[in-house]
Amino acid sequence: MQRADLIIVGGGMAGLTLATALADSPLKLIVIDEKLPFMSLTSTPQTRVSAINQASEGFLRQLGIWQKLDEQRIQPYTHMQVWEQDSFARINFDRHSLNHTHLGHIIENQLLINTLWERLLEAPNVQLEVGSPIVELYTDDRRAGVTLANQQRFEAQLVVGTDGIHSPIRKRAAMALSFADYQQTAIVANVRTELPHQQCARQVFTPQGPLAFLPMADPHLCSIVWSQDTPCAQALMQQNAEHFTRSLYRAFDARLGHCQLESDRMAFPLVMRYARQWLKHRVVLAGDAAHSIHPLAGQGANLGLKDSKMLAEVLLSLAENGEDLSHHRALRTYERSRKAEAVRMIAAMQGFRSLFAGHHPVKKLLRGVGLSAVDSMPLVKDKMMREAAGL
Repeated sequence: MQRADLIIVGGGMAGLTLATALADSPLKLIVIDEKLPFMSLTSTPQTRVSAINQASEGFLRQLGIWQKLDEQRIQPYTHMQVWEQDSFARINFDRHSLNHTHLGHIIENQLLINTLWERLLEAPNVQLEVGSPIVELYTDDRRAGVTLANQQRFEAQLVVGTDGIHSPIRKRAAMALSFADYQQTAIVANVRTELPHQQCARQVFTPQGPLAFLPMADPHLCSIVWSQDTPCAQALMQQNAEHFTRSLYRAFDARLGHCQLESDRMAFPLVMRYARQWLKHRVVLAGDAAHSIHPLAGQGANLGLKDSKMLAEVLLSLAENGEDLSHHRALRTYERSRKAEAVRMIAAMQGFRSLFAGHHPVKKLLRGVGLSAVDSMPLVKDKMMREAAGL
């Protein structure tokens, strides 16, 4: 039996960021993952990327992580273009409206995970355990504990589940989950474009779903997230590379010229998940274990990082006051605040999807008039940008 103050289960972005925020504190942490989160990066960019907004960047800078990232593998975007296929509906966002040098950054998920992992290797109060899944979660009046498949046992005041959308901790704690199948599948890949992206993040809404081109460090390389109704996505995945890039060229209205695949394609079913209960006796959730949303606004990673930031603040405050880390009232404050933002973001994503669903001429006309009106209203656009940037 090994004991600590806190057990974090899950070595993704949310879990490792939480651990980093608590590194070098008086708390003893154990971070558990059934697989080693660290993976050596290849010379070519990874296909899984995230749009990191300014609030998340500020948090990572505060932790000393952002400064350690390889600048050659992250790309700021300075403006955004959103439009509807075969319509005059469009809206543009620019960094100048916020008086910032950029709106956000596109970053490879594995790059951030590796940098966090390397930081934790240096932290004297953090114990890293990888290679064996959890087979038991138990709690009592004084402790919470987990047992691994290799028979190791760990106990602490609190267990945090940051173990992804299929969270074993959430399931073993019997925390209720609401979910809704978006009936879409996201195709992700890296593509080389004929024209340079000019640090612009672009998204087009097609009748079958949105297609985003996210700028990478190479001026002619973009990460695509093509969310399509699942039958359409399945058909696209079955096309050979040449036919796929032709379909991509047409769907994107040829904005960046001809495209060429630079990576394998990966497909992910899109499901909204929302844990109705984030807190139970000596167990709390954060990140994808608590929520997952449609990727059309690129806010999933930022939601998880904000969970980690607030939870770390609550736990450090409890530790400084000599309180038990499972203090219910303090953790309820975290749960209420973060649940409210997750619900608001889920509702916003559903609103966007409903707004652009269907291609009836009258509805397309209303979308065109509405977006054009918003595009001409600087105060409204500024509010939207500040919300997206986490400011």
